[in-house]
Amino acid sequence: MGRIHTDLALEAKEKFEEDQVEIRGVVIQEDYNEAKDIRTTVVKIETENGAKAMGRPQGVYITLEAPNLSVPDEDYHREISKELAKHMRQLIPIKKDMNVLVIGLGNREITPDALGPEVVSNLRITRHIIREYGVQGMGEECAHSVSSLVPGVMAQTGMETMEIVRGVAEEVRPDVIIAIDALAARSVKRLNRTIQITDTGIHPGSGVGNHRTGLNEGTLGVKVIGIGVPTVVDAATIVHDSMAHLLDTLEEAEKKEFLEEMIAPSLYSMFVTPKDVDETMKRLSYTISEGLNLAFAKGEA
Repeated sequence: MGRIHTDLALEAKEKFEEDQVEIRGVVIQEDYNEAKDIRTTVVKIETENGAKAMGRPQGVYITLEAPNLSVPDEDYHREISKELAKHMRQLIPIKKDMNVLVIGLGNREITPDALGPEVVSNLRITRHIIREYGVQGMGEECAHSVSSLVPGVMAQTGMETMEIVRGVAEEVRPDVIIAIDALAARSVKRLNRTIQITDTGIHPGSGVGNHRTGLNEGTLGVKVIGIGVPTVVDAATIVHDSMAHLLDTLEEAEKKEFLEEMIAPSLYSMFVTPKDVDETMKRLSYTISEGLNLAFAKGEA
């Protein structure tokens, strides 16, 4: 279904596999840790041809699939935080006394869109302490300066997220920006169970079709790491997958044509989230913030 949207590079890759199409310029590495029950897929888009085919910028997309991520298991979530921290250190060459700006994208008033603001709420913010007392104020030999920003959404501020972030970045002058946002998935099974990390930045609002200026190295002049979790799926996906199962007896071409005709256009503007999203969002935001706290903790420089 061409009109069904996904923010996950992993799902874009799967669509090509379904169509048995090989994409030049795209390298895929997969790993499954049976003990931790974490599947890691790294999609590297290395050429302009690969970027055009995938509909995404060149760069690295790391996807962590963890089936129990939506379950309240502290030990399991701690393992996810450690995995996240490990991949962050691979994407960002951690050096001594880095200046990090974390952007919590989204609308705090809408639970499925509150991931970014909630992550920021749990972060260990250090910039003000270091500026006031120096690194010694942290009680450490080296400490990274971490500041944060929750820019809200245009309906609340009347400003593009890019305008706000660029203004703050010019003042703070970070070595790296980390942007966290809620995403949309193509598959219901990945809702609140998947984390995507990419060095290509992030597009605020893309998950629900509100395309804004992207936060990336090209627009901000500094490395931008995007972290996202799919918290919504469009209604057309649910209808499509349910009907497709019933139509398995048809030829693939006939099934595709039937589904495209039957699914009402209005369904493509409706997004669905699990009913326990409130509790899930609290756990997910804490897991991601702990991963970032670990990535920039003492001794990791």
